[in-house]
Amino acid sequence: MDSVDTIFALSSGAPPAAIAVMRISGPRAFDAVKALAGTVPQARKASLRKLHDPENGSLLDEALVLVFPGPATATGEDLAELHLHGGRAVVRGVENALAHIQGLRRAEAGEFTRRAFANGRIDLNEAEGLADLLAAETEWQRRSAAAMAGGAFSAQVEQWREALLRLAAMLEAELDFSDEDDVGEQDYSNISNGCIELHDAISGHLNYPAAEKLRDGLRVVLAGPPNSGKSTLLNALVSREAAIVSDIAGTTRDLIEVPVSLEGIPFLFTDTAGLRDESGDVIELIGMERAERAMAEADMLLWLGPQGDAPKHPALIQIEAKADLPDHVRKSDAIIVSARTGQGMPELVAFLVKHARDMLPPPDAFALNQRQRHLLRDTALFLSHASRAHDPLIMAEELRQARLALDALTGRASTEDMLDALFGRFCIGK
Repeated sequence: MDSVDTIFALSSGAPPAAIAVMRISGPRAFDAVKALAGTVPQARKASLRKLHDPENGSLLDEALVLVFPGPATATGEDLAELHLHGGRAVVRGVENALAHIQGLRRAEAGEFTRRAFANGRIDLNEAEGLADLLAAETEWQRRSAAAMAGGAFSAQVEQWREALLRLAAMLEAELDFSDEDDVGEQDYSNISNGCIELHDAISGHLNYPAAEKLRDGLRVVLAGPPNSGKSTLLNALVSREAAIVSDIAGTTRDLIEVPVSLEGIPFLFTDTAGLRDESGDVIELIGMERAERAMAEADMLLWLGPQGDAPKHPALIQIEAKADLPDHVRKSDAIIVSARTGQGMPELVAFLVKHARDMLPPPDAFALNQRQRHLLRDTALFLSHASRAHDPLIMAEELRQARLALDALTGRASTEDMLDALFGRFCIGK
């Protein structure tokens, strides 16, 4: 990719549609508008123009044309939008005409957003939030991604960075000017205390729920012995026949994972092989091993077996299933349900939703992904080292490393491979 190129792409949904928005960004954006529309309209004012093919003069469309002078644009460059009629032939004709204008080329996936990042319009955290926003399928995901894309976390990081720079400046003053009369003697304990305060503030955010739970869904695993009602309960929870139901032990041999949204919260329900002490079936044994691993990794574990056989789990939920049958297993402190009759199902769903809300960030609050948590953890570690350092030179180096970690968090320091991976998640017109 050459950043001096002018790029174009359809930034709205695939045609046919009522309107198709063609976005053009780069130094020749206005030249492209002039080539198609004859003149460049007034900045930031929608103007109706007839678009003609520059090569043969044929009419392409009658469209609304808008131009936005950089750097105060989404990409930080001169930007133009052609609001076309959304037919396939219209879009294809305009794309072909733009492709034949010197200095223009079709945009790559995520290239508009990447230019916004490169030109300082957004930072890396906001770009990741935007990627999650585009991928959001539930209301909870949308609201959290919107908070990240809107700069809530970036604003917090910038406050930490400013505090870190103040601590570094205090230390540099002591190192460089301790003999000067106009600079008072610095107290290292004040700098150490400042490092501790900043460490504690950053560490507090490491306890925030992980973005991966919000993106992939909270993993709810159904476990128990064969014929305990796991598959029937799974089907009832996801409102479809996702798992085969049979009285034959060992019917479910592998994990069955079904994503579903309940009250705007993403869940990943997992049915498992029935657990029993003995089995002569090699495949069933493999299924039970996978069931054990799934139970260990579960955010919530629904146990449908006897109460005394329940595994240890921090979010164990006892289920008294098959309540419609007179001989169903009785358990204390359990949610009583019958997936066949619907008894107790609303209560179970409400219970799961309530627990999920405690595991996820509050609505409109951001969640941290693995990259962000790793860099925050590094920052906190360097601050901890700095607070305990007795040598001011070592303290200065630890503060420098902490600043570099924060800079990597916002993208001030980043690698091309990492950027390629991120912006490759976007569609062509974004």
